Amino acid sequence: MPQHDDRTHRSSVEERYEVLLEIGRVLTSTLSAGELYSVIHRETARALSADNFTIALFDHGRDLARVVFHVEHGASRDVDTSYRGSDSEVVRSRKPVLITDDPAAVARLAHVDGRKRPCHSGVAAPMVHHGRVIGAVGAWSEKPGAYTEEDLALLGGIADIAAIAIYNALQFAEIERRRREAEQIEEIGRALTSELDPQELLGKVAEAVLGVLDLDGVAVWMREGRDGGAGKITDSAGQIALPIGTRWDLHEDLVETLIRDAKPAIIDDIANSRLVPDELRKHLQGGSGAGVPITVADEVVGVLAAGSRRPRRFGPEETAVLQRLARQSSIALENARLHANLRALSLTDPLTSLPNRRRLQLHLEQEVAAARRGRPLSVVMLDIDNFKGVNDTLGHVIGDDILRRVTRILIEENRAMNLVGRYGGDEFASVLSESDLDGARHYMDRVRARVAAEPVLSAHNITVSMGVGEFAPESMTSVDDLVRAADLDMYSVKARRRAASSK
Repeated sequence: MPQHDDRTHRSSVEERYEVLLEIGRVLTSTLSAGELYSVIHRETARALSADNFTIALFDHGRDLARVVFHVEHGASRDVDTSYRGSDSEVVRSRKPVLITDDPAAVARLAHVDGRKRPCHSGVAAPMVHHGRVIGAVGAWSEKPGAYTEEDLALLGGIADIAAIAIYNALQFAEIERRRREAEQIEEIGRALTSELDPQELLGKVAEAVLGVLDLDGVAVWMREGRDGGAGKITDSAGQIALPIGTRWDLHEDLVETLIRDAKPAIIDDIANSRLVPDELRKHLQGGSGAGVPITVADEVVGVLAAGSRRPRRFGPEETAVLQRLARQSSIALENARLHANLRALSLTDPLTSLPNRRRLQLHLEQEVAAARRGRPLSVVMLDIDNFKGVNDTLGHVIGDDILRRVTRILIEENRAMNLVGRYGGDEFASVLSESDLDGARHYMDRVRARVAAEPVLSAHNITVSMGVGEFAPESMTSVDDLVRAADLDMYSVKARRRAASSK
């Protein structure tokens, strides 16, 4: 386009006035922010020649300006540029700025990288609504002296009209966003509170955050122990999902904020923050992050952490959403843990803390299914001899102590992979996976020797009778068959002992 000193190509005052009227008419009928940016550029281009055109929005609370629209030589470009708003002369002075020939000044003001050729001149104007700067609009040329004071005044008028339209569009978008967010959080709340497995619940929490907020990664970090900030990632999601199981200690400043004060924490620049531990830094490539505490029974048990590749991504709105989801998670997690505790109580003998008969039955069904596929399986049944007589003579306190001492011996002589349970009264069962009859008999010998050597048990003349059953696929079809075989062997032992003592 010819230079502005060619009056045949300069827009007249009347034409510029028409531009402002047209912009006002079009903008007031447009509620989509994305469409508004395009309209502002299109109508501005009718009066001002520009090799580059930018629109930036400004967040007062975070002192953050972000380029949201950029056109270079008529083609839109995707940009993700943020900068400190108070560093911008337009935002700081709240006045239009004219640059006649200074590429460095244009670069500082436009904040758009990757242009094919540097711009030498430009005009920029603040968008002010109700006394507050909400952003800036700029036109930039690769030619020196491309703009005049008249151009600056025109862009200032366009910015004033654009400010009203953009503010209204952003408010409308915010109302819609909050409505959708409220619906999503309500739906997420129903899903979370219906989940009774704590581990599955944490996975849904991570996915829920990604569903509500436009983020690159989410992680659930759970504390290990009641003191300090040690913990590990139990679930994560997103493009920059952190490895599950990663352990690290929170920086003391984060312990103070997240754990002791139970308040959110924001890291605007992960790459340069001293709060990010080395265990995480190697998985992250800059950007920003936020964390909010997860509490159960008024105690912080973990942190819901979110990350973005963009620096300074998290403001009050995003943090508030994370807090709402963390509260939903806290309620659901407390509900899931309560259910897990109740289920554990229903499957646990209260005196010995061993699995009860119901839990043994469930475990045996799984083990018998594996034994049908060829894995060795034996069950040992144990009965405390004459326990009723001891209980009746010495009382329940002594009787309970005897049961606990036998329990400890059975657990200590067992392998971690095996299950010991209280079958009922003075009867116990040991489920020995990967054990044949020889292995089971060695286990029984160890238990008998320990019972005989235990001072309190021997002082009360406590002995035990034990029997073993090995799963035989050709003759057994159920858990009952296996238990019956061990019972018969145990009763046979008892009968032999009675017969021997009567002689």
